[in-house]
Amino acid sequence: MRRALRFLALSLVLVLVMMASALTAMRFAIHGREVNVPNLMGRTIPEAEAVANDLGLIFVVENKFYSDRIPAGRIVSQFPAPGAQVRKGWRVRGAESMGPQKSSIPNLVGQSTRAAEINVSRRGLELASIAVARLEGLPSGQIVGQDPPAHASGVVSPKVNLLATAPEADAVYIMPSFIGKHLAEVAPKLEEFGMKLGDLKEVNSSVKTKSFSESTLIVKQTPAPGQRVAAGTTVYFEILR
Repeated sequence: MRRALRFLALSLVLVLVMMASALTAMRFAIHGREVNVPNLMGRTIPEAEAVANDLGLIFVVENKFYSDRIPAGRIVSQFPAPGAQVRKGWRVRGAESMGPQKSSIPNLVGQSTRAAEINVSRRGLELASIAVARLEGLPSGQIVGQDPPAHASGVVSPKVNLLATAPEADAVYIMPSFIGKHLAEVAPKLEEFGMKLGDLKEVNSSVKTKSFSESTLIVKQTPAPGQRVAAGTTVYFEILR
């Protein structure tokens, strides 16, 4: 009886050892077929294929993209990522760079500033700056110059600089003194300066009027004499009839 039990125990031990050995062998066999995915980005397609094949992997190009960083004809992205563990025979998928996207510069001269901004944006270009200059005879906000010039081709990711016309500066005058003068004499001079005659207020009265006579005398004015005023300013007088 004891011999039988001893034989059974030895048999169980042998079976367990054999199973452990088999599992260990299977693990070695499985891991022996696994490799780390190499970094193929920046390589040419033939280089990427050769590196992948040396490790028992298959490299295929599935897409093409524009890239400002990777020259044309080289790998710009890959899947699985570098360092991932895969079995031999696995397909590594990559994308080929087409290099930077090149643009043709539109003619923006003669357009309004807003229209030029929209045109630049729609073409995927970057508006770097808009400088302004006063030019007689041209409306405000019109593009009169650009860099790069119109129709320049093969420009890589350009920044467009524009020159636009600035609004004309308003004429500025030093307000003269009209105090002590007759309003009938002063009113035409206001028109010459491009100013407007405002409401008239009689001395010691809150009544405002627009009427005056040859003898109407100016005793106070707003803006005061010596102030800087622009064309179109309205001038108010306090009068004595």
